[in-house]
Formats: sequence, structure tokens, C-alpha cells
Amino acid sequence: MQNTSVDFYSNSLHDALLMKDGVSFWRCWRSKFENKAKCTQVDGCVNPDVIADKFSSFFENTFTCNNPGRAETLKHEFAMRYSSYCGLPVKHEYYFDTKLVSTIIGKLEHGKAQDIDGLCVELLYFCHPVISVILSKVFQLIMLTSHVPVGFRYNYIVPIPKPKEYYSKSLTCNDFRGIAISPVLS
Repeated sequence: MQNTSVDFYSNSLHDALLMKDGVSFWRCWRSKFENKAKCTQVDGCVNPDVIADKFSSFFENTFTCNNPGRAETLKHEFAMRYSSYCGLPVKHEYYFDTKLVSTIIGKLEHGKAQDIDGLCVELLYFCHPVISVILSKVFQLIMLTSHVPVGFRYNYIVPIPKPKEYYSKSLTCNDFRGIAISPVLS
């Protein structure tokens, strides 16, 4: 039985190498040969819900304005100027055609995290080619109406440990940096 599991991951590594699929190869490699313990304690807490609340508070404080009075002044100034703003004309160089969207989808980097809706780059890449037509129409409507969809604003923050040896020390929220995962379409 143990020999079967060795054959399985050997075959998985071999197949990933043959297909030149670096992401699958390294994922299989790490799962079999890098058995480091995961970080389970932050600020002395082991309860995942408490840790999530601590991260939420920490990153919320990190990404708030330093001067609320100045922020309110700038917001009011923007609202005053925006009320009389009529926008710029949409020029030909700002036109989203199918070829442009298709080219950009082809250049997106694979192996990244899924967005808040569970979409990933590979979904767009391996989707039917008609997706480029549909997305070019959507992006053109965004430009014409000057309205960005609400869903394009949502992202989530993933805490990543800063120190290389984070297994050997007690961690605090300051030992993590936040990576924002934005929607794939935006």
C-alpha cells in the first residue's frame, strides 16, 4: 500500500514534468516533500475565528486615513467638483475591441488565487472564445456610461507571514502583510 502512494506521487511529478506544468509539479512536490507545520497561533490565540477578527481589526486600522478631518474635506471637495463634471469623450484609442480583450486574457498570469466569487484566470483562458466578445461589450459599456460595477470594488485580504522562519517564533499581526485579491474581471 505504501508503494502505491509512492508510485502515485512519482507519476504525478512525472506527468507534470511531461506536460511542462510548473504549477502542478511544484504543488505536488511541496505536498510530498515539504512537511512543515502550518502557522496556527497568532497573538497567543489558536481559535481561527478570534485570529480572523484580530486580522480584520489590524488590517482595518492599517488601511484607514491618518487624518479624518482632511479626508472629509477632500471628500466634500470631490463631491462639489463631481457634480459639474460631464466626462471626457470616448476616443478611439479607449475602445475595447475583441482582439484587445483576447490578447489581455492570453497574457494574464496563471496559478493565482481565486477572487471573491471563485473565478480564476484559468477560467477565462480556457473559456469559449466568445467570452472576449462579451467582455469587450461590457468594458465598452463601462466606458460609455462612466459607471464601474459595484462588484469590481470588492476584494479580500489574505495575510502572508513576513518572516522566513515563522514556525520558530510566536507571531503577532504585525508579522503579516496583507495581499488584496481583486476580482479577475476588474
